Amino acid sequence: MAKRGFDTAKLPGFTPTAIFVFVALYLPIFMLVFYSFNAGKSVGIWEGFSLQWYGKAWANDHVKDATLRSILIASVAAVVSTIVATMAALGTTRRKDFKGQTFIYMMINQPLMVPEIVTAVALLIFFAWIKVATGYQGLGYLIVAHAAFCIPFAYLPIRARLEGMDLTLETAATDLYGSPWQVFRYVTFPLLLPGIIAGMMLAFVTSLDDVVITLFVKSAGQDTLPTYMLGQIRRSISTEIDAISTVLLGLTVALLTAFFLLTRKKE
Repeated sequence: MAKRGFDTAKLPGFTPTAIFVFVALYLPIFMLVFYSFNAGKSVGIWEGFSLQWYGKAWANDHVKDATLRSILIASVAAVVSTIVATMAALGTTRRKDFKGQTFIYMMINQPLMVPEIVTAVALLIFFAWIKVATGYQGLGYLIVAHAAFCIPFAYLPIRARLEGMDLTLETAATDLYGSPWQVFRYVTFPLLLPGIIAGMMLAFVTSLDDVVITLFVKSAGQDTLPTYMLGQIRRSISTEIDAISTVLLGLTVALLTAFFLLTRKKE
């Protein structure tokens, strides 16, 4: 008689627990999106369907400025962190094991292991010293802070791509007297490109959605979209904030979907 395999779905209480978790996760998001189309200002009383709050958010100069600032910071931070992460992945993956390798992995992934507020406080103190010494108050601090925080998010998919790559083509290119640069340019880089793009998108989303580090590092007049929304929520929750949140949610879901498609294994 054939033995039946263990099926987690048949455990007592599995289905009700799964349904509860699903509802707890997605019902608040559904309500957010639903009430973003509310004609009234209340976030709890439905007064009819309307797109007016999307229009008002689009016409709000503060929202426009915060959005452009967020995209600028996230774009530059994503590019910088991806370049650093790619070099780190190549340096720690395509070589034999060496002494201190675990320590280097730990240092690269430090932002993932340390509470974000600790990193934010450390950056606040460090940049405060630089501001006093130089007098510079620009966006450079936010870009550097976001880039440093996003490095491990870009590093993980790039390293995973490297570890899953077949070395046959690189070996063949080397046997055909290709220089290390030629092998990287014509063989390694094209194979690694999906991982680089995926890492860049993940870093972009992480930077775009960040609140804690931005709150601690930013100077006056440097609100990003998430910190602007937080400031408005402290005053009152309005349907306009629901509309802005829905647009930000849609952008994040689109980028994460693209990330999944790039990193999934082909059958």
